[in-house]
Amino acid sequence: MKDFLRWAGDLLRRFFSTLDWMLCLALGALMLISLATLKSAGGDSLVMAQGSRFAVGLAAMWGISRVPILRIRSATPLIYAISMLPLLAVFVLGTGKYGRQWLDLKFFYLQPAELLKISLPMMVAWYLHRMPLPPRINTVLMAMVIIGVPTGLVMLQPDFGTGVLIAASGVFVLLLAGLPWWWVGLGLGGIAAAAPVAWIWLLRPYQKDRIMMFLDLEMDALGAGWNIIQSKIAIGSGGLGGKGWGEGSQSHLNFIPEQTTDFAFSLLSEEFGWVGAALVLTLYLVVIGRCLYIASQSRDSYSRLLAGATGLAFFVYVLVNGGMISGVLPVVGVPMPLISYDGTAAVSLLAGFGLVMAVRRHNPVHGGYD
Repeated sequence: MKDFLRWAGDLLRRFFSTLDWMLCLALGALMLISLATLKSAGGDSLVMAQGSRFAVGLAAMWGISRVPILRIRSATPLIYAISMLPLLAVFVLGTGKYGRQWLDLKFFYLQPAELLKISLPMMVAWYLHRMPLPPRINTVLMAMVIIGVPTGLVMLQPDFGTGVLIAASGVFVLLLAGLPWWWVGLGLGGIAAAAPVAWIWLLRPYQKDRIMMFLDLEMDALGAGWNIIQSKIAIGSGGLGGKGWGEGSQSHLNFIPEQTTDFAFSLLSEEFGWVGAALVLTLYLVVIGRCLYIASQSRDSYSRLLAGATGLAFFVYVLVNGGMISGVLPVVGVPMPLISYDGTAAVSLLAGFGLVMAVRRHNPVHGGYD
């Protein structure tokens, strides 16, 4: 019996040796909180659906973590190219509420833009690791082309929120590579200068409504501003300890229409209060901090840029959703990561953390300029 237990223990250690346990514990806690929140909001069907997506994501995370990072690096251009194919297909075969953002694969809906949240920073990191760092002007311009093409395609779907997040994941790679901050200021100035053109020619009516509601919620309190007003009421009414699991009046009386997706954190804050919200935010900080720590310990530029950008991009996902549901930012349809009901996003996020764990386990000894 002792021999069997020793053998089983060794097998489990080998099986899970690629995983970073601090990161896994934080991710596991977030997923359990997500399932509890969805159970309160929508019952067993949502829990089963989200749980199955988490299972797929965890399997992907474990599998990716076992692949040597040098092989991942070599395969990056192919991964990037493959991820672009469904993004192009969505313009012909796609479906969606406000445009073409999803592919109906019969068994599930695929949001191709979510795949770029992984492959785009991989591609930018792959390109930069072959160049002298900090990057020179021609290197930065080429990296911006790599970032700009998929970002533009996503915004044409149109999906402005996801497009911004995809672009941010690539820009973070540049910043970690040593991009001067004045470049960032120049880029923000260019965006500000292009804003009038985007308002006239690119933004759809519903997107303009969201921006106007951000500026003045009371302008259409019973229409476009309804979600944000009810979300703020839910967050505030939860108080310190919350109303209790399953007792959220704003959510269970359907005052918050998107309570399982974009506004899931509003439901969580109402039922678990500021204590519950603080716990979730602490778990997010653990995830982000762990990614940045793994990046700081990496011995080649590709690994460092990829792990660091994954953590910083995750931070932006949390920041955008948190700002959105509290009225600090316009509503852009971005879910709270690993809390909201969102299948493709959950799988892609967990796969991204698999890359971080691959960096931790298979860290190359040689430098990045090779």
